Amino acid sequence: MSAYLCPPAVIHGEHAVKTSQIVAEVRDRHPHAAWAPRIDGIAASTGIETRGWMLPLETAVAPGKGSGLQAVGIGPAQEALVRDGFTQQDVDRVIAALEAIPTPQTVQERTAPAWEAVQSYGERAARGALQIAGLDAADVDCLITSHSTTPALPGLDVALSNRLSLRNDVMLLPATQWACVAGTRSLALAADLVAADPDRVVLVVIAEALSTTYQPADDTLESLIVRLLFADTAVAAVVTGRQRRESVLRLDSAWHHTLPGTQDLHRLDTRSDGTHFVMDRRGPRAVQETVTAMWEWLRVRYQDDPSSWHPDVLLAHPGGTRVLEYMEQTMPDAWPSGLLDYSRDSYTTGNRGGAAVFDIMRRAHDAGQKPGSRAVLYAAAPGLSATALEGEWL
Repeated sequence: MSAYLCPPAVIHGEHAVKTSQIVAEVRDRHPHAAWAPRIDGIAASTGIETRGWMLPLETAVAPGKGSGLQAVGIGPAQEALVRDGFTQQDVDRVIAALEAIPTPQTVQERTAPAWEAVQSYGERAARGALQIAGLDAADVDCLITSHSTTPALPGLDVALSNRLSLRNDVMLLPATQWACVAGTRSLALAADLVAADPDRVVLVVIAEALSTTYQPADDTLESLIVRLLFADTAVAAVVTGRQRRESVLRLDSAWHHTLPGTQDLHRLDTRSDGTHFVMDRRGPRAVQETVTAMWEWLRVRYQDDPSSWHPDVLLAHPGGTRVLEYMEQTMPDAWPSGLLDYSRDSYTTGNRGGAAVFDIMRRAHDAGQKPGSRAVLYAAAPGLSATALEGEWL
């Protein structure tokens, strides 16, 4: 399967949003929520003090441009009030009061600026990855993209093809709904593509505006947690079938696993005010099942050398700290400690969804890895499905 990966480019959201800002906004908006007395403890338990967003917090919480009369219109409202016996003076007062009521942003108002940001950040990441790899846009033979948080048709693949002026014969492969597993699964797909044609150059770009799931009116505990967790990031990397001077990681094998009947555990719901990320408390346990299955895959893969083989670094995006703790608890005792340090470090500035594994990989690369070090990349996503890769630092 051998495929060669150049260091990824990582573009973090440029607007720093502090947890204290989110807590203040939510407490002011939902002072009587059942979880309000515990909000400080809930926020502290995430371990995240700040995260980067593509757009500022003020954009997410701003009211829509419409009014309380938007749905029915001023004319019909006036006629209804007159029929009910209101005087013209009373009608005017009621209409003025209704017009002053702010309404939530529409899906269009919320999505349009985020989609523009996703394209812009994706372009920056793509150009950065090409520069790192010592390549030009004209060298790209295939573009794989993922962006699950901003629905658009055409998608990021076509947008970047135009922005980067890619060749007309470039294969475009949009993977919009991969979500958190986009990092590992895009690399697995890229590895298959270069295995079929070693001269092929694949550019992977993932751009996620997870802040679009911040829904001010939602007072559920799950929505509070979503507000506190997510960050916006764009990442990109070049994968080739032949080793280049810039290559830093060789991918040797891939593994995929899907749990039947778990499609509703984590999901995006589209409602009148935009997208809501819905979480189920059973989710971490389901993710743990995929971790157990991955350990078995690695055990079988290295069954001829069980006593001496172990990964030197584990680049894992399981979606939360609970599963990271489970991974540490279920590792073989002989494995060294600290394998998840870069994963934990990435998580302290937010859950980056599909972009997370590339961010974790970049941190590991910048810290320096010895040639010959073994790496395992893992991610799980709504579905519930997981993909892992195993390879060696060059």
